Amino acid sequence: QVQLVKSGGGLVQAGGSLRLSCAASGRTFSNYAMGWFRQAPGKEREFVAAVSSSAGTTYYADSVKGRFTISKDNAKNTVYLQMNSLKPEDTAVYYCAADTRKWFVTQRSEYDYWGQGTQVTVSS
Repeated sequence: QVQLVKSGGGLVQAGGSLRLSCAASGRTFSNYAMGWFRQAPGKEREFVAAVSSSAGTTYYADSVKGRFTISKDNAKNTVYLQMNSLKPEDTAVYYCAADTRKWFVTQRSEYDYWGQGTQVTVSS
């Protein structure tokens, strides 16, 4: 069983920055592919970013490319999402997810562990 504990989030003005963190339990975090998703009110949960188990490969949704950065610190069992140049349309509940079976995952359905969501609100 993998537990994911998140921190960060909150309220920020448009153009501002926030950093989300997600700490994972387990002794084999270096084998986990990690991802971030978000869900706005009335919308489906959507992919934001993914990082491979070794942290050597990343992938982003077009809507956040160039503004968000996902990173993975295997020594700290933590994945981060640095969000810059935030826009009101980035407002959503953000979730981190882990897959313990594959080295890199982008599809929501393939992740087998999910953290509690954290609210990010960007005011205009």
